[in-house]
Amino acid sequence: MSRITNAARDAVRNPWLPEDPDVDAEGRPVHLRATYAAYVALGGFVGTGVREALSLWFRTPADRVNWTILAINVSGAFLLGALVQLLAGRGPDHGRRRTVRLLLGTGMLGGFTTYSTFAEGAAQLIRENEPGMAIGYCGLTVGVGLLASFAGIAAAQRAHRVRR
Repeated sequence: MSRITNAARDAVRNPWLPEDPDVDAEGRPVHLRATYAAYVALGGFVGTGVREALSLWFRTPADRVNWTILAINVSGAFLLGALVQLLAGRGPDHGRRRTVRLLLGTGMLGGFTTYSTFAEGAAQLIRENEPGMAIGYCGLTVGVGLLASFAGIAAAQRAHRVRR
């Protein structure tokens, strides 16, 4: 076990490798710190609650595309892209920036977005003999989500330039 730990520490200290944001200065994985795990859990609790509230408010018939989940995943991709870019523009992932990333990015937006519900929706469309609709739903979710994340990054870059 210690050999693996030493190898991980050596890899972290290797100047040819990028810094791993999820390893602290002592080479210890951040997820092993109770404080950081609590930030992720709190953010996940809030994000999941918001998603569930929206899903209940905007119901979708079982045999149709779940537009609410699509909108949640796309908006979450945009917000995550913007958040990560804003934090990256402010410096290394340490201290308050790390806390914000774990609370809002990993926790809240991780809980808000739901690719498992998206996959279940696509599977339901296939079970309802709508394979074309299922493929379209998958392509639309992933494609628009990718574009949304790039748009979030671009918006954050613009906002960062304006502030300077």
